[in-house]
Amino acid sequence: MDLDVSNPELANINLKDAESVENYIEEKRKQFNSKIAFGGYLEKRNLYQRSTHFNNENTEERNIHLGIDLWTAAGTTVVCPVDGKVHSLKNNTAFGDYGPTIILEHQVENEVFYTLYGHLALESIENLKTAMPFKKGQALATLGKPIENGDYAPHLHFQIIKNIGDFSGDYPGVCSLTDLDFYKENCPDPNLLLKIKIK
Repeated sequence: MDLDVSNPELANINLKDAESVENYIEEKRKQFNSKIAFGGYLEKRNLYQRSTHFNNENTEERNIHLGIDLWTAAGTTVVCPVDGKVHSLKNNTAFGDYGPTIILEHQVENEVFYTLYGHLALESIENLKTAMPFKKGQALATLGKPIENGDYAPHLHFQIIKNIGDFSGDYPGVCSLTDLDFYKENCPDPNLLLKIKIK
């Protein structure tokens, strides 16, 4: 799924309207006979210009996407990709933000890292607690509708974070060009875990 500024098809899509974007993605899924569309790591997107959360006069525009998006129907189950425990959770309610968000902490051998799951259904975070364990393949959450997920077409924002610092229930999923080198190093390609094969 190509939502980069260089995609000429997007000139005909109202990127400010979640339903218009959802219809575009649905047409693409039908075209390729696919249940899920994915992509977006390090894409430069105009999609965020609608929100002052990413674009205001006092800071450099943030428009480079740091995760992989998995676009599919609201209510779809999200499963844990690797054993971990809940680090933090939060409903990030700013327009254009993640909405309900879960961050898991993982340890593989001596390596500690984190995974972020954004744009979830509100019910996904209602009964979670910090340090709650999850096994690989276990149901973690469900995808939210635009009314609860930050006003986006239903999808999962999935991101790997090496050093989360003091963040809790939130972490930048979009960065500016100036900060790209730092975030590219701290948030490697999520396909390292997902292992999606492109045909």
